[in-house]
Amino acid sequence: MSKLKLATVWLDGCSGCHMSLLDLDEGILAVAEKADLVYGPLVDATEFPEDVDVTLVEGAVSSQEDLKRVQMIRSRTRVLVALGDCAVTSNVPSMRNSIPVGRMLQRIYIEGVDTAPGVPSDGVPVLLAQARPLHDFVAVDAHLPGCPPPPAAILAVLSDLLAGKKPSAAAVKFG
Repeated sequence: MSKLKLATVWLDGCSGCHMSLLDLDEGILAVAEKADLVYGPLVDATEFPEDVDVTLVEGAVSSQEDLKRVQMIRSRTRVLVALGDCAVTSNVPSMRNSIPVGRMLQRIYIEGVDTAPGVPSDGVPVLLAQARPLHDFVAVDAHLPGCPPPPAAILAVLSDLLAGKKPSAAAVKFG
């Protein structure tokens, strides 16, 4: 039996959800029996592969780069899971939403510095007007809330998905 392809993605968030994923401890062995981790911050892959079975996406969509990335990921993923409160509700990244982007950048990079004021542009993605949850941009198959979600909830959802079942409603909200 061939293994399923599992990917993880980190957008605008703190990486706490990925830390919770690492806290699966021996549960990661059960996941590794059924899936190969083909993409994510924990592996060397530089390009998101085609035909991924399950992708866990952490973080809000906050920039043009995030938006393009999540649209591409959705097109290459069978089951997309919004992992954690930033992906589900835009949580902490959305704290900037009441401030116009130009004003925010002016305050941080020009008014808020003593030396070399200036808004960076090289290699910095263009911010969207607001940080938004994944489901505002792409279809999401399951929402796994929490800041971060507990490892046991992540393991339960992954175990169900990798077994070809819909995850337990106790751990997840369906998209």
